[in-house]
Order: sequence, then C-alpha cells, then structure tokens
Amino acid sequence: MTVISDTAPSLLKSYYRVLTGGIENYDEGRELTPLLADDLEFEGPLAGHVTGAARFRQGVKGFVATVGKIEMIQEVHGSEGSAVLYDAHLPKGIVRLAEFFSFADGKIQRLRLQYDPAAYLAGGGG
Repeated sequence: MTVISDTAPSLLKSYYRVLTGGIENYDEGRELTPLLADDLEFEGPLAGHVTGAARFRQGVKGFVATVGKIEMIQEVHGSEGSAVLYDAHLPKGIVRLAEFFSFADGKIQRLRLQYDPAAYLAGGGG
C-alpha cells in the first residue's frame, strides 16, 4: 500500500491508489480517467513526450502490472502542482522515481517522470 501524506492533494491520493491497486483492478484506467486532463502532457525516459490521457492510461498499465508497492520518500505540494520522490518495488528490484505534476481545473495537466531507464528495465518494469 502507498502511504502519501495527509497534506497531499486528494487528486494525488487517488492517483497513487490506482498505481498500486494491481492490474486486476485497473480496468483500462477507469478510475484514472477522471484524474487526468484530456490533453495531458506526459514526459518520461522510455515513453518520451506523449500527449493525451488515453495514451498515458495505456502506457501506465505496464507499471500498474509490475509494481508491488511504492514507498514514499519525499513530497512537496503547492496549489498548482506537486513533486513526489519514491521507491517502486518491481519484480526484480527497487527503482527510485521522481514525478513532477502540474494541475489545472482539478486534474493532472502535466506529468514529468524521472528515473534511470536501465535500472527500471532491469528491475522488471516495462
């Protein structure tokens, strides 16, 4: 289970609940959909720059399928965004990730993800 602080926006609490809810509960991102702006901008080491919530939901499905748990290390929250540093427990190891969120109209508008792609793939992510 993910432990995120009480000071985190409810939007992020829901986001991390989906990420750690297991693939059997993912249901093509049904619970993720209302959290994301339709024109979400995502940027990550493996995916590159992706625009659109539908593309993000499909891409994050692999993470949901492989992550065992997320251990929060540090969080910073503001009115227009958040930054979160955590360790993702994958089938073959632990990988540290940082996510930088921008919010607009009560949704995640932009998400930048940082991690070592070689470590992620070696850990069983994909």
